[in-house]
Amino acid sequence: MVTAAAVRVREVGPRDGLQNEPDVLAPTVRAELVDRLSGTGVGRVEAVSFVHPERVPTMAGAEEVLAAVERRPDVEYSALVLNDRGMDRALSTPLDLVNLAFPVTDEFCRRNQNTTVAAAADSATALVARGHAAGRRVSVTLAAAFGCPFEGVVDPGLVVDLVGAMGAAGADEVVLADTIGVGVPAQVHRLLPAARAAAPCTPLGLHLHNTRNTGYANAYAALEHGIESLDSSVAGMGGCPFAPRATGNIATEDLVYLLDKEGVETGVDLDAVIAVAEWLADMLARQLPGLLHRAGPFPGRG
Repeated sequence: MVTAAAVRVREVGPRDGLQNEPDVLAPTVRAELVDRLSGTGVGRVEAVSFVHPERVPTMAGAEEVLAAVERRPDVEYSALVLNDRGMDRALSTPLDLVNLAFPVTDEFCRRNQNTTVAAAADSATALVARGHAAGRRVSVTLAAAFGCPFEGVVDPGLVVDLVGAMGAAGADEVVLADTIGVGVPAQVHRLLPAARAAAPCTPLGLHLHNTRNTGYANAYAALEHGIESLDSSVAGMGGCPFAPRATGNIATEDLVYLLDKEGVETGVDLDAVIAVAEWLADMLARQLPGLLHRAGPFPGRG
């Protein structure tokens, strides 16, 4: 049974949506994507990632993107940060929120950030404090919380322990990420109550991929636990460059259609998101994974 009356939809298309793309879009085009999405009613847009351009070429020029964005007072602008150098860059910009992220398994941590889970958690704790000292809100995303591409099954107890640690560190929210899209609703039903108990004062979010066609089922399952926020990417774009076969996020327009039909308030203009998805498909000159922008909303909605 759905218990969430309202959910904050967090748009990650300009970052997670584009980071695994074969084509590198100019900073001005990426800024335009941010601006178009900012006008759809989403409460947050993850605009860029402060990572080394040699590692993720599609995220080069993050500062240029942010300089070109026409900021709206009703939208929170965020960026992904993995380490101290990324935090240095983020704090030199007018970003509202810094999203720290690290995987929950040692092998993924080693390949993604050349560290261990324990060291990444310690670093995140210090970076939360740095961000707060600079007057920024700080979110922590626990990547591969539903399964790891290198170690396989992830111990849910480990994930819950990390949620508790990040809550104790003062994170403004903790997001559980199904980075490779292997999660199923049973995992959502197990993880969310335990995570809530581990950090009762910390808002929780989910970052879902639809790699194996379970992303929307997992989002629906999360509604039964009063989830505060759901990440999504316009037109279902997305993927992790460091996780084999980790394809698209759940699509913002598909998610909003589902939530609207279930009576869950999002504040998002569905037609506006569809228009952005169509624009992006034209810009990239190919069909994108999302379905609703191709099929159109049901004529009798509302």
